[in-house]
Amino acid sequence: MENQNKSIINHVSFKPILFRIKQACAGIVFLGVLTAHSGLAAGESESVDSVVVIATALKVDTPAQETPKSVSFVTQEDLVKRAPQKLDESLRYTSGVTAQPYGADNDTDWFKIRGFDAATYLDGSRLFKDGYYTWLIEPYGVEQIEVIKGPSSILYGEAPPGGLVNIVQKKPKDTPSGEIRLQGGNKNLKAAAVDMTDKANEKGSVRYRIVATAKENDGELDGTENTRYYLAPSIAFDFSQKTHLTVSATVLKDDGIPTNPFFPAAGTLIGTPFGKIDPSTNLGEPGYDNYERTQISLGYLLEHELNDTWTLSQNFNYGYNELYLRSSYAFPNNNPTATTLFRGIVFRDGHNDSYTIDNKAVAKWRSPALAHTVLMGADLQYHETQGQEQDSFAFGTINPYAPEYGNFSPLNPENNIDRDISKFQFGVYSQYQLEILSKWIGVIGGRYDSVKTENQSEKNNQNESRNDNEFSVNTGLMYLAGNGLSPYINYSRSFDILSTIDPATGKLYNPLEGEQIEAGIKYAPEWVDGYVNLAFFDITQKNALVTNPNTFVSTQTGEVTSQGVELEGVVMITDALKLSASYTYTKAETDDTGGQGTRQAALIPEHMASAWIDFDAAGAGIPGLTIGTGVRYVGESKDNPKSSDLTVPSVTLWDASVSYHIDENWTLQLNLNNILDKTFISGCDYYCYYGESRSLAIALSYGW
Repeated sequence: MENQNKSIINHVSFKPILFRIKQACAGIVFLGVLTAHSGLAAGESESVDSVVVIATALKVDTPAQETPKSVSFVTQEDLVKRAPQKLDESLRYTSGVTAQPYGADNDTDWFKIRGFDAATYLDGSRLFKDGYYTWLIEPYGVEQIEVIKGPSSILYGEAPPGGLVNIVQKKPKDTPSGEIRLQGGNKNLKAAAVDMTDKANEKGSVRYRIVATAKENDGELDGTENTRYYLAPSIAFDFSQKTHLTVSATVLKDDGIPTNPFFPAAGTLIGTPFGKIDPSTNLGEPGYDNYERTQISLGYLLEHELNDTWTLSQNFNYGYNELYLRSSYAFPNNNPTATTLFRGIVFRDGHNDSYTIDNKAVAKWRSPALAHTVLMGADLQYHETQGQEQDSFAFGTINPYAPEYGNFSPLNPENNIDRDISKFQFGVYSQYQLEILSKWIGVIGGRYDSVKTENQSEKNNQNESRNDNEFSVNTGLMYLAGNGLSPYINYSRSFDILSTIDPATGKLYNPLEGEQIEAGIKYAPEWVDGYVNLAFFDITQKNALVTNPNTFVSTQTGEVTSQGVELEGVVMITDALKLSASYTYTKAETDDTGGQGTRQAALIPEHMASAWIDFDAAGAGIPGLTIGTGVRYVGESKDNPKSSDLTVPSVTLWDASVSYHIDENWTLQLNLNNILDKTFISGCDYYCYYGESRSLAIALSYGW
């Protein structure tokens, strides 16, 4: 049956239908703009009731079920019940997201949306990354995770076409509360955390929140580990009923030995006379490798309600990320009889600074038959990375079946290369949303960006820069039926700036260009406490890098496409039983195949599915007991077509959570992931990667 369904989906072509939808969408929304203009001229405007904020990353307070775009959430309830240790773990049950395709890495979060790498934001501000200089998120400091799918350049400027992940940091609450938590588990997990919020004055116009944690645990590979300290204070001021300021900060310090889960196909996917390579084998150099990271962010959100129509806000964030990384790895040799692997090493010692400031104005007004929402804004983004780097491909050798350490050549600091990469972006944007007769919702928006990128190295005699001017659009149309059905269509574009130099030209690469057509149905009937969302998407990315099989130099002649279907839903089956489920079909293809035409892209399975059930046992006579269990299915994927035609087998994993409220203050919780401790390959992309083994964590918390 699965093969039959797969065959049907593979032969579906979305483009002719969705192209006509795109034309209709633009025409109808344009008509709505003219109608709104005439309404304003007649002076029929009035204030509208406020709506519930669902996705702060959309910059407009519109419920997700009334947004002609796919949006998924990981709520605070989800985070508490599943207790993820890393950001990518928290996205395992989200439709359209491939989580941890490179296995369980302890110094990077890995996830892809709709077949593409995703951008990460903190309270709407971009967390920039350059190569190994990436940001890590501490899940305990997160209030909610928003996954905005498809191109989002209309809101944020440069961004990949698959989507973005916005992290909503914990902030002060109106009601005082707190928690102290101790946690322990396998892999030498030990953690302590505190989260408390209260009023700072009698009126409650000033409130604060402090979130902190300290933890340590071993990595998946022998000899790897990490120790973390995290602090996130925030304070909120209500200057009046119309003016509010929230200031927040984070400090994160990591220190450990990095996990480098790079394995050859021989000994993982391919059988050998020596058996399989043990998943915990460290092919690096644990006595030499080192990893240190210090992250600091400081930002604020200033909001002012100008009148019944206009609201003004300014969002600022400064980020500092200092990294020291010395990380060795083995090159794959897929000869089943090989017992010697050559090794390389990566060295990075530097930091990056980033500044983002976003000024926006939102206007809302109504006329008898129309509701209008206008978003206008301008933002500045600056990011710079400075440091020393070195990549050696002659670090030594190792036997993957019987590793002996110490056979390596230490790095010579005189071979370090200086690197200075900077990026400045200025953008102006506007979006108009029109609701007609509480039935039709049309959205149209545009954005102009000017970006300057520089990449310099004095030792390499490189000083390259380029200026790019980009225009991004977003249009959407939705119909709100009275029975809870809300069909919609959407067209959006994106651009993504590359800060690396093309070896073929000696110049910086051109921006990647993305385009998506999406159609779907959102269903939230009144007679059910829950919703079901269905989306069809078709994404094309141009200017993609293609490696010449003769010269091994990457040039921008490629195209990556991703077509698929996403289905997700949450429903309260009874007052005590909640079901969350999702299914994703993704057909991601690339022509970066070493001259073999178009093939399935690496790491992206065609089929993924998940289901999670929460049961409140109070109705069964056990008050305070909550049991949750989930199953994740990750279908077959392919190796990078330039490397091989190997297939990564599918896997089904079982997770569970058990929470017991001992009394009104004390709670005991158990979390298990990969309960059966399955050994599996999470993906192959030239290298192959083992998925995370069984993890167990027990937490005791005291709340008030």
